[in-house]
Amino acid sequence: MANIKSQKKRALTNLKRQNIKAGQKSELKTAIKKVRAAVQSGDKETAVKAYNEANKALDKAVARHVKNSNYAARQKSRLAKAVNAMN
Repeated sequence: MANIKSQKKRALTNLKRQNIKAGQKSELKTAIKKVRAAVQSGDKETAVKAYNEANKALDKAVARHVKNSNYAARQKSRLAKAVNAMN
């Protein structure tokens, strides 16, 4: 651990931020998994709802600097492709 008071404080705030971001990443992954599960089950209505929620979660993650914008765009594209391929 650091010897300087400001660095000790910074280390603690970094840990807090790390825990917050871990929770946000987990929520994002859950939203993506819900879309994939709905696509596999074949329920288009649920898949579309889950897709809209996942889009919102991806946009929030980018705004909060949790994930990169290219990651979000790639995930949106993949999920949209999966949902649109449903009958």
